[in-house]
Amino acid sequence: MVIKLSTLKLTKKIPNWVCSKPSLSSLSGACRIQIIPETNQPSTPSSDFDTKIQVLKNKLHPETLATVLDSTTDLDSSLKLFKWASLQKKFHHSADTYFQLILKLGMAGKIDEIEGFCNEMVKEKFPNYEQVLVALLDAFVRNSRLSEALCVFSCINLSSLKLSISEFNQLLVALIKENKEFKDVLFVYKEIVKAGIGPNIDTLNYLIEALFAANRVDAALEQYKRLHKKGCNPNGRTFQIIIGELVARGRVDEALVILDDMFSVRCEPDYSGFYAHIIPLFCEMNKLDVVMRLFSMMRESKVLPDTPTYGAMIKCLCENLLVVDAVKLVDEMVYSDVRPDDDVFMRIIDGLCELNMLSEAKEFLNDKEVASVLPYNALLEAFLNDGTFSIAEDLFDEMFERNITDHRSWNIMIRYMCDNEKLKDALKYLARMTVSSVSPDSSTYSALIIGNCKLGECEDALALFHQFRAKAGLIDLVSYAQLIECLCHKEKIQEAAEIFCFMSTKRYALQSSSFDKLMKGLCTSGYAGQAIKLLPLAYYSGTLSSTAAYNSILQGLFSLGRASDLFVVLSRMIVNGCTLDGETYCILIRGMTSLGSVEKSALFLDSMLRRGLSPDSETLAELLEYLVKNAQVHMILSSIDKLVSESEVVDSAMYNMLINALLKEGYKNKASFLLELMLDKGWVPDSSTHALLVGSSVQDEIDAKKPSHDNLITQDTVGYILAEGLGNSDGPDCRP
Repeated sequence: MVIKLSTLKLTKKIPNWVCSKPSLSSLSGACRIQIIPETNQPSTPSSDFDTKIQVLKNKLHPETLATVLDSTTDLDSSLKLFKWASLQKKFHHSADTYFQLILKLGMAGKIDEIEGFCNEMVKEKFPNYEQVLVALLDAFVRNSRLSEALCVFSCINLSSLKLSISEFNQLLVALIKENKEFKDVLFVYKEIVKAGIGPNIDTLNYLIEALFAANRVDAALEQYKRLHKKGCNPNGRTFQIIIGELVARGRVDEALVILDDMFSVRCEPDYSGFYAHIIPLFCEMNKLDVVMRLFSMMRESKVLPDTPTYGAMIKCLCENLLVVDAVKLVDEMVYSDVRPDDDVFMRIIDGLCELNMLSEAKEFLNDKEVASVLPYNALLEAFLNDGTFSIAEDLFDEMFERNITDHRSWNIMIRYMCDNEKLKDALKYLARMTVSSVSPDSSTYSALIIGNCKLGECEDALALFHQFRAKAGLIDLVSYAQLIECLCHKEKIQEAAEIFCFMSTKRYALQSSSFDKLMKGLCTSGYAGQAIKLLPLAYYSGTLSSTAAYNSILQGLFSLGRASDLFVVLSRMIVNGCTLDGETYCILIRGMTSLGSVEKSALFLDSMLRRGLSPDSETLAELLEYLVKNAQVHMILSSIDKLVSESEVVDSAMYNMLINALLKEGYKNKASFLLELMLDKGWVPDSSTHALLVGSSVQDEIDAKKPSHDNLITQDTVGYILAEGLGNSDGPDCRP
């Protein structure tokens, strides 16, 4: 029986012909039917319907009805004909008539009606109804009507009809291919068990595959372990499914264990699908030893690798610098009439170039008569990177003569000459390029901009930028950075800022070091406010606003007398995750000092020292002068110890300043401590500091009613040493 299906507007493409099993050939009638989904069915003209009724009236029997139903494209008309015949006296339907109607209902998606008619057919027990059910199941499976197939399958189970394991497998594989829910696969598998039919390895492979698809990995592995208990041995398909799924989930170690199982049971898959799937997986993981063993097995099985498998092997070999072996595989491909693709040639050339086998690479391209420009471009670039410019020129001329050049070929040569300050030579190639009807592109303009920048020709570079911009073109990131830096170096800050604004709106990020130079140039030129306005653009384009950039803004604001705005920039700096460095703290300390905010200056100094940073001498001197002038040195008492013990920035003059100020502010012990440190460094206090210390010691002796331990220590360590240091022979009497 052959069933012809018309073109249907269905979610799944249905073949034009669906052939049933040979065992169903006993069903009456050729049964060529055309089925159209109900939603797209034109109504059958009443005259045509009446004609068919007339035919049936004259000769009504099951075979005639089946033939008429087969020729009726409209589902409603088919139902009417079927029901009309049912009402006729002495007429009895057959399995053939039910087959025609159920098939039409199924292809139209009428699942509920299918179940009713199938149950009715089973109940009436028409001759050959079992074969009809199997034929319906087969037709629906072949046409990807799997919900309808499952409905028929349920009716088969109720009818106690025994299917063969191959028929079960046919349904299982269809469910898996259509990504049906696991519960449907499990339902079919349970029916196999209920029917007392022993699953074969194909059945269990489908079950394992479905478990993986349902992300039930452990259950799938458990089924694999229980294969022997079910009387089955794993085959190549089993290992392909499990290894592939484990690798896809990143469980590589387990995949290797399964692969070892395959080796231990000496399973040698004899079909290309296994190797084509597994070898590229392990090549991608660079498991060279595994790959070589699998490839050897493939050869022994007389399985010819396909292009992707060869490509994966060659890539893996080249990544491990086994380029000679990779070349042998290319020779094998050519001998087997398997044409290597461009990627294979690229891998070989890249590998040979990495090994600095440039002559061998050129010989390889000539020997294989490669006509693709990509590997030639790679070799051309390798010669230039190796510094053999003359050989590169010869290769380019050879490529040009053989018409194996593209935009990139020209740009490689022009870019190299521009990078090496050979702008005149680059312009000669540009002229040849234009004469050859190859228009300059983004890479060309980018190279020429770099060439001009390297020679300090910023005006020409800027003109090229605006010329290409007028063509709605964008240069690359390297030339963008070079142009910004060149303009900043030539103090063309506004032009640099204009380019940054334009490129940032196109979301082109400027490298951090170049952005720092731009910000510094703006702020040094008195444009700190403009620099601040560029920060949102930097964020938009992905340009990193570094600590150096923010420091430039802080310094610029301070230089403009806008110290009160420093905190606004500081808060933004912190929000953006920038680390405060020594320069940042110094600017903040000087800014707060200029505003007379001693508390904040002292706070920044303390925070700076706690982070292991030291102020520069200029900042510290400025702060100390302000504190001394306003008798507020005591505000940094906690910081003084760290300054003198951990920093070398405090010089002799600063020691004198601190000692003098602390004595005046009443902090004699701290002053004495600093004096000891000063003397340890071999520095001599100045005259004013000396006078204050001597006066303080004499007054202490007069005021003291009796000597104390602390007094003795003070006299010994300060007064006596001071006298000795000044060369006074009449040192204080330190006897008890």
